[in-house]
Amino acid sequence: MSDNTLNAALRRLGYGKDEVTAHGFRATASTLLNESGRFSPDAIERALAHQDPDPVRRAYARGTFWKERVEMAQWWADHLDTLRKGGEVIQMRRPA
Repeated sequence: MSDNTLNAALRRLGYGKDEVTAHGFRATASTLLNESGRFSPDAIERALAHQDPDPVRRAYARGTFWKERVEMAQWWADHLDTLRKGGEVIQMRRPA
């Protein structure tokens, strides 16, 4: 599914371009996963479907970080459940 498809759905839901974008969800996930300190940066990048620049490594590393990615997905799901229940919400600082 493309970013354009997701962005169109967000617009139909009433969100403006200055409020949210599909890529913003990926950026938020990357930030929170990295800041959690629980997962390796390489596993996070792989979970976000960022490819290894080396074509040989990319061809043979299909299962790389699989166990950690499964744990990461569960942590993320638990985190979202906590937020939905009114759990800890961390205010993000605006860049200067």
